[in-house]
Amino acid sequence: MKISQLMLFGIFFIGISSIEAQEKTSLTLDEAVKLAWEKSNEVTLANTKVNSRKYELQTVKNNQYPDLKIQGQYQRLTKASIDMHNDEASAEPMASPDRAMFGMANLSLPIFSGFKIQSSIEAYDNLYEAESANAAKTKEDVALRVITYYTALYKAQKTLDLLNENQKQAQQRVTDFTELEKNGIIPRNDLLKAQLLVSKTKLSIDEANNNINNINFYLTTLLKLDPTVKLQVNESDFFNLKTTNAPTSDALALESRKDLEAIRFQQKASEANIRVAKSGYYPSLALLGGYTALDLKDIITVKYAMNFGVGLTYDLSGILKNSAHVREAESKALEVKNTEAVMTDRIKVEVQKSIEDYSLAINQSVVYDEALQQAAENYRLVKDKFDNGLSDTNDLVEADVEQLNAKINTALSKAAIIQKYYELLSVSGQLSQSFNLSKI
Repeated sequence: MKISQLMLFGIFFIGISSIEAQEKTSLTLDEAVKLAWEKSNEVTLANTKVNSRKYELQTVKNNQYPDLKIQGQYQRLTKASIDMHNDEASAEPMASPDRAMFGMANLSLPIFSGFKIQSSIEAYDNLYEAESANAAKTKEDVALRVITYYTALYKAQKTLDLLNENQKQAQQRVTDFTELEKNGIIPRNDLLKAQLLVSKTKLSIDEANNNINNINFYLTTLLKLDPTVKLQVNESDFFNLKTTNAPTSDALALESRKDLEAIRFQQKASEANIRVAKSGYYPSLALLGGYTALDLKDIITVKYAMNFGVGLTYDLSGILKNSAHVREAESKALEVKNTEAVMTDRIKVEVQKSIEDYSLAINQSVVYDEALQQAAENYRLVKDKFDNGLSDTNDLVEADVEQLNAKINTALSKAAIIQKYYELLSVSGQLSQSFNLSKI
């Protein structure tokens, strides 16, 4: 197998763009996730949407409080003619006022509106809760992105370390073969094969560096770090994490998934909206009160004119027209209910697949560990035969490549277990909790 093909097989490449910095910054996975929650645009947008829903809820709640309106006027009059229509003629002409003042205060308190106000409050309260759940789901999605990038960066860096280590051995082999070729002990063809392996390994090293640069750029962009920062993965994140509490069924997911929780709150909101629509069938009743003051200079002055009573409003035509609104609200509620059913099935599939993937990663890691031991022993035997003239250069190079392949696969399989574990936590709705309650 060619080393370049080995790299394409071994490295989980995410397709991300690059960093160049001289100094490396160590960043734990826990720090990276929490930094993303604090800095990422997605989380900021999600929190803003939650605040918007909160203000909408407060606006709707204000509808249950009294409406108090005041108004006043001051007018200048020019040669106003006042004629008091009486049966008897006035002995003296009426005064001609030159100004008029008017003031009024009205109070209206809703008593009954067909349950519209309380139903509206309930609907917006559930929409607020749904948006909060969506924000929590956004945090989990961002955390999983960080984990994916972080794991890929570890894989690329570990592969580079192994390639550099192998390159030193390959270069030393070229140095040894050069002396042997000069002394006529081995043919020049063997030296060329050793040099070709060095060249292929160099190409793989360049590809690994390119992958590291690409992944690093996206990770620093997500974390809002300077793109020139060169991140160094903390290996303890992969080898000290306890994964014994991995979910084994979809029960936890159906209880904890935030996107499913959001749909359930939306369902409650849609049911409340049906009641809002049905409120059009009922009259509205309000308690009314007011105060009026009037001053028409030299003519009339009114003070302390207070009024109170009850106001009734009934839109009779709405009884016929409102049925369409009710059917619309009922249809939207059915949409949400069907969406919940679809999402429930999808979550079950996601959890089952994630459980299988996690189990596969563990089993593959065991096999890769065994393969590494086998490849190391094979290289030792081939090297011993080569040193004793019982094996040729092709066998030695092939054994070297197989051993490198086994080392890379073993290293990457350890990181794959962690990644699949976090993916399982994500589809089970436990990813954010694992970072909120524990330090890795």
